[in-house]
Amino acid sequence: MRLTKTVYVGGIPIGGGHPVTIQSMTNTDTADIEATLAQITALHKAGCDMVRIAVYDEVCADAVRRLCEQSPVPLIADIHFNYHLAIRAIENGIQKVRINPGNIGGASAVRELAACLKAHRVPVRIGVNSGSIQKAILQRDGGITPRGMVDSALEHARLLESEGFDAVVLSLKSSDVTTTFNAYTLAAQNCDYPLHLGVTEAGLPEQGTVASAIGIGALLLNGIGDTLRVSLTGDPVREVEAAAAILEALKIRSAGVRLIACPTCGRSCMDVERIAKAVMAEFRGIRVPLTLAVMGCAVNGPGEAREADIGLAGTPDGCVLFMKGSPLKKIEGDPVNALITAARTYIKELDP
Repeated sequence: MRLTKTVYVGGIPIGGGHPVTIQSMTNTDTADIEATLAQITALHKAGCDMVRIAVYDEVCADAVRRLCEQSPVPLIADIHFNYHLAIRAIENGIQKVRINPGNIGGASAVRELAACLKAHRVPVRIGVNSGSIQKAILQRDGGITPRGMVDSALEHARLLESEGFDAVVLSLKSSDVTTTFNAYTLAAQNCDYPLHLGVTEAGLPEQGTVASAIGIGALLLNGIGDTLRVSLTGDPVREVEAAAAILEALKIRSAGVRLIACPTCGRSCMDVERIAKAVMAEFRGIRVPLTLAVMGCAVNGPGEAREADIGLAGTPDGCVLFMKGSPLKKIEGDPVNALITAARTYIKELDP
């Protein structure tokens, strides 16, 4: 595990060996407070630890106060081009700011912003992506390179450090998975700032989840990364679900109910896909650690699903309910209801 500085967003630590946190971003109009709060709440229920909101004008900056007062998670202001909006958001209670110092003004703007960040003890994420590398560095390297992304981010960080401010998180995102991996790997070798992982503009959920799982997962397996966002087009709740699944797959964090389901073959004795979807829909958002299994035949379960707390296995004579690899009883009637009932009983025993 790479040891880094620790920064705090509200009361949540990032870096320093603390658990990897999940982030997302609202896509509502920030000025629409009720709609934005509803989306923040949905993200929180899905397992999001902190949420970023776009602050693009003074109305949004003023909305920050009510949003922060009512949000169940710390909020982060996403700022571009106007450092005055960052200062206004900080004064209204925002708990973290995301900036690219290269587009918020010159040295005087950075100086004024750093003073405000220090006074309110608010950390900042310096977000450099493949489209925001400084022109001089692009010319030096002849285009976009991982080294150029890292040098650009560290140069921005030094601007803040020169003002006595170092509560900094870095991100170095590209839409290209290999560039992303190489940039973060290089950054991990050259600084001790916490790193915010992500593959930017990853696309629709089907494509974007794969790209994010490869890029983010590879970095986490190498001990790199302290917080993350899976960037997907559409409902941001899908981002949180994908992020939780990545952390669950790496055994970094329990996402709650986990499902093991076989890919099915000619031996399948039940509709695995239908049952699996129905069961997961029932337990979505439940944070109790529980592993369920839906296996199509006796070959795949319960033997191969021995790690499951509770599961179903198909047989030519119907379905069998099993627990920890041992058959419990044959199911009469709908296997979906049988598995849900058994799982709810198990959850009640875990968390009475």
